[in-house]
Amino acid sequence: MTTIGLIGAGNIGSQLARLGVANGYDVVISNSRGPETLRDLIEELGPRARAATPAETAAAGDLVVVTIPLGQIDTLPVSELAGKVVIDTNNYYPQRDGDIAPLDDETTTTAELLQDRLPTSTVVKAFNHIYAADLTTDGQPAGSENRRALVVAGDDTAAAATVTALLDDFGFDTVNLGPLAEGWRIQRDTPGYGPRLNAGELRDATTAARRYRDQ
Repeated sequence: MTTIGLIGAGNIGSQLARLGVANGYDVVISNSRGPETLRDLIEELGPRARAATPAETAAAGDLVVVTIPLGQIDTLPVSELAGKVVIDTNNYYPQRDGDIAPLDDETTTTAELLQDRLPTSTVVKAFNHIYAADLTTDGQPAGSENRRALVVAGDDTAAAATVTALLDDFGFDTVNLGPLAEGWRIQRDTPGYGPRLNAGELRDATTAARRYRDQ
């Protein structure tokens, strides 16, 4: 894997682009406003990065990160993402996204919604519970004492392992929650959402999580 595609160039997308370039990956990044609006970011990132349309980004990425508002996932290029591992960074905020009944009643998760939207892709949940600014400051080499950990969740073990390797390259240990359905354990307002935690602390936090209806 040499190229990371990023559909979404907001706080998380731009930070992941910086991490990718800093760790030797090529980066292709897109937003909803057109490649020309990303000129300043591409100049900052240097020759390993280029701007493209979402469809071009999806086609170019060996691994693709979807980091757009939840209400925009219906705009994703399904055919170009076919057969690819897709990372979902999203969280559900009703005040931003509008009310989504299956998320309100907790019969599904954001990553499962994305998987439904992308039936020929393999979705893995990651990067949704760390503040964007911390992505480029909190990473440490493997084996560092008290290294920060991040969660992955996915129905496909090979895809989860691919994302785990990326996290390690970016400077983070991993806590694997298992299937996508377990991603609720790291949604907003859960104990693991936001704070800097090592692997043991993050595992404890996800174990202690309670669904909104049980709080």
